[in-house]
Amino acid sequence: MPLVIDRREGYFLHDLDGGRLIDVHLNGGTYNLGHRNPEVVAAVRDGLDHFDIGNHHFPSIARTALAEALVASAPPGIGKVVYGSGGGEAVDIALKTARHATGRRRIVSVVKAYHGHTGLAVAAGDDRFTRMFLADRLDEFTQVPFNDLDAMAKVLRDGDVAAVIMETIPATYGFPLPAPGYLEGVKELCERHGTLYIADEVQTGLMRTGELWGITKHGIAPDLLVTGKGLSGGIYPITAVLVAEHAAGWLREDGFGHISSFGGAELGCIAALKTLEITLRPSTRERVAALTERFAHGLAEIRERYPDWLVGIRQNGLVIGLEFDHPEGAKLVMRQLYEHGIWAIFSTLDPRVLQFKPGILLSDELADEILQRTATAIGKSR
Repeated sequence: MPLVIDRREGYFLHDLDGGRLIDVHLNGGTYNLGHRNPEVVAAVRDGLDHFDIGNHHFPSIARTALAEALVASAPPGIGKVVYGSGGGEAVDIALKTARHATGRRRIVSVVKAYHGHTGLAVAAGDDRFTRMFLADRLDEFTQVPFNDLDAMAKVLRDGDVAAVIMETIPATYGFPLPAPGYLEGVKELCERHGTLYIADEVQTGLMRTGELWGITKHGIAPDLLVTGKGLSGGIYPITAVLVAEHAAGWLREDGFGHISSFGGAELGCIAALKTLEITLRPSTRERVAALTERFAHGLAEIRERYPDWLVGIRQNGLVIGLEFDHPEGAKLVMRQLYEHGIWAIFSTLDPRVLQFKPGILLSDELADEILQRTATAIGKSR
């Protein structure tokens, strides 16, 4: 697709030829609050009067303020925050933390997982990428099918697994929803075998499911939680690993065990603090609830019109996957959406499924326009 992005504002992208697209990809949730959200932009502009990236060797008011806000918003037991600049780095931090805390090396993830492209993160992901970079270490990184609790029980029973890392809803796999009781069962198995549970909330966090962290909808308090993308407000890169006190021993042993010059950059902390503030407003939660219902109703109507083509709707809040009756159906729909002014992408590891992620501050009018254009595009792709 010959898309070179020029101007961007709210949930709109404008290309160099003057075309306009409504963004329902959002770079995996980076732009939950829209492109160049005015409040986040203003906070960072004001921050430039005092802050820059900062120096990772020293304490920081901005990093401390964000850490306190993240801990206050986190599931029970979280007491520490470690910063990164990208999602893969944050996953690396989480996996290293789990290995240190347990004294074990083995990591378990799910088939078709995606946790980033850095060293340990890529090894925990799909073999499409592990083989390419010679990171397919089966002795240290094991994968089991998603929603298969028996397979998870089998791989954990020897008591040699440091951590299970799971996206609450696997994004690059096309947002398959966890079966009732599955995530809860995985957490119980982890506790039974001394394995830490890492919740990858890079795409499902920050109110996309209607809760700040998707994992809390399952009543689970993870040992570690990874957040990124939307934490930046779409303005300044920042990621974080939220760590339970019992897993945070390396921070007391050697706080420079992980070093990141740009991790927790102070301007990024300013952007993230404003992002958290906006996201936690009651009005934002109400908006997500209303949009969830609006899209559920609208997409169900589209499916009724094309039941042999749109064969599945996977939805939890505003995390949505649209499943089509063709091995690469989402690519065909993506093309038609592009022609009709909507930007969305197919799921890399299951191109039957379109990733459909509306912004959490959309107006009703724009939501209806998205649904109308989507209906037309799906009909033409069929």
